[in-house]
Amino acid sequence: MSEKGGESGGDIEITVKFGGRSIKVSVSADSTVKDLKSILQPLTDVLPRGQKLIYKGKLLVDDMTLKKSEVTNGAKLMLVASQGLHQGGGPILKDARTRPISRTENDYKKTGKAVEVVVDKNRSERWKATGVIALSECNLKDIPDEVWVCGSSARLLDISKNSIQDVPTKIGCLTSIQKLYIDANGLSDESIQWEGLTSLKHLTLLSINHNCLTTLPSALGALTSLRQLLIANNKLTGLPIEIGFLTQLEVLRTNNNRIRSIPACIGDCGSLIEVDLSSNLLSELPETTGNLHHLKALYLSNNGLKSLPSTLFKKCPQLSTLDLHWTEITMDVLRQFEGWEAFDERRRSKHQKQLDFRVASSAEFDEGADKN
Repeated sequence: MSEKGGESGGDIEITVKFGGRSIKVSVSADSTVKDLKSILQPLTDVLPRGQKLIYKGKLLVDDMTLKKSEVTNGAKLMLVASQGLHQGGGPILKDARTRPISRTENDYKKTGKAVEVVVDKNRSERWKATGVIALSECNLKDIPDEVWVCGSSARLLDISKNSIQDVPTKIGCLTSIQKLYIDANGLSDESIQWEGLTSLKHLTLLSINHNCLTTLPSALGALTSLRQLLIANNKLTGLPIEIGFLTQLEVLRTNNNRIRSIPACIGDCGSLIEVDLSSNLLSELPETTGNLHHLKALYLSNNGLKSLPSTLFKKCPQLSTLDLHWTEITMDVLRQFEGWEAFDERRRSKHQKQLDFRVASSAEFDEGADKN
């Protein structure tokens, strides 16, 4: 990345050492240290105020130019990150990987015993009677055929914490299913046959946490009965515009992904009560976020946000929980928003009610509301 400087400075090439990596940057010598930190933010996922740049044993000062700091062409700097002051899932380190919470064949080999799933001949009848198919942590690689026999009797299917790599189209035969949990299976984008899911017209909860998804298809918009969409701890880079069709959605949790932007149509999800976008790569939110009139809780910590939608406090009269920890948003910014005083009063009132149940702490707004 580069930034053109003035006549007196010109561009210089520097190397920043961080997390076992060597990051080469081209920047104007007349740029300030703060400018350099802004350039380093997307390259390291460390917020500017969480960066400490050291050159020749000295800590560089934000307001000074690189030239006055005696940083010259070919200089090697060291970046030290303050704990917690990062966006996304954490600082980008050497050979960083996202590992799903799932069992693999190697995990089972550690016991020295063959993997064997005990088959209960009566379980399919029990599933039909209760409507609950509980197969979490059963060492499964595939969904058992007995599941499909349940058909319209099934109301809940939990196949979390297995090693299932295929959610087939035939899942659509579970026409009365209301809750589906497929967390922690190491699922990729190709693992889920969404044309089957779109047949689940009564589905109110879909949980796909702790997998390896990078995108969500437009078919998601067909799940119009959804009230809870839980897709945290994946590798998602964005949300489809069809999410705007989920007008009954009340809870959206997309924390700990790699999401850089939220589509404006999020404002069409008018039933949303809780939204968790924490630990992503967001630099802004769409103005349409202010259309979420029923919103009560918004979690935005560990993002690169510098401001909020201008109408958020004014148009979201029920908002009482706002988590802005480890963002670039300051109290001076918040006080400029119309409706801030009313929001702060709601937040304080909620905080006061909680004092009887936990140890009291300061009621001052510290760039984030308490996350409970």
